[in-house]
Amino acid sequence: MPTLAELTAHVAAGQSLSVADVEVAAAALAGTEVADEAKAAFLSALAVKGETPAEVAAFATAFRSRAVDPGVEAWASRAIDIVGTGGDHAGGFNISSLVVLVLACAGVPVMKHGNRGVTSKCGSADLLAGLGVNLDAPPDQVRRGLAQLGFAFFFAPAYHPTFKHIAPVRKALAARGQRTVFNILGPLINPGRPAHVLLGTFSPATVPTLAGALEVLGARAGLAAHGVIAPGKGIDELTTATVNRVRGFGSHGAVNGEWVAEDFGLERAPFSDLAGGDVAANLALVEALLQGKAPRGLVDTVVLNAAVALWIVGRVADVRDGLAPARELLLGGSVRERIAATREFFRA
Repeated sequence: MPTLAELTAHVAAGQSLSVADVEVAAAALAGTEVADEAKAAFLSALAVKGETPAEVAAFATAFRSRAVDPGVEAWASRAIDIVGTGGDHAGGFNISSLVVLVLACAGVPVMKHGNRGVTSKCGSADLLAGLGVNLDAPPDQVRRGLAQLGFAFFFAPAYHPTFKHIAPVRKALAARGQRTVFNILGPLINPGRPAHVLLGTFSPATVPTLAGALEVLGARAGLAAHGVIAPGKGIDELTTATVNRVRGFGSHGAVNGEWVAEDFGLERAPFSDLAGGDVAANLALVEALLQGKAPRGLVDTVVLNAAVALWIVGRVADVRDGLAPARELLLGGSVRERIAATREFFRA
């Protein structure tokens, strides 16, 4: 069995890792026997080489196996995750969190996996907590919530205890401006293992990598996307303000190209329509959305993402067919009622 140092030399020479190699590396990274300096050297060398879809999928498999099992298998084949990698520094609103609620109201089970903001002022966990979700809810309560509310939120630190042994290394590398495979693993290691995924990523270069990894992992259907704001600047969302680089996987594997708002009969919006802030600012934006008073581009972007998700899970034959029902759920009172029910559920 190779050591982590030997695997570091292997990838530094430009060679790819086998599934068995990745399992050895994951065990070393998740354990306490290997020094942080050796972990950092490995992660840096792998990033310099460039992670292949097969390597990313193997790391996802390794860390899925180390996650706490929430026991939601009964929903997984119908469920979807709406998730972004983070790390785009774009300052956008938490679009995916509102899409979760729209889909739950549509009867689509949603399993969202996320964390507090790291590179943003308000992460998905921060906003959902502000809307009443108890991030510390035990798995049995999360399951009951999935049954009653139509969605579950898996707070990443609670379901991936081994990550505490990797966090110091990631932090040190981030301070040096070094991304690692862990910057893209989050969306792939949802402990609920939903069969469908709508995934946003911080870089156009990672769109095919993530789509390919989810293909290897056996996802039933989904889409990876990156919104291009300007040359060299983007967002980990599909939006009506950007040119969206998209790549499908599973039953939507033929999708590969660029989408814009006009493709779906929507108006292109200025990116400023999507601007978010801290938790208080984003909660105020939620209220504006529900009242129909939010910027048009933000409303349309939430609606577009919900429509795409309805298409991914097979509820509509075409994305355009999902726009009107998604808009009605968002603006017609259903999402407001689901937020009230969420607060009541976690208060009980």
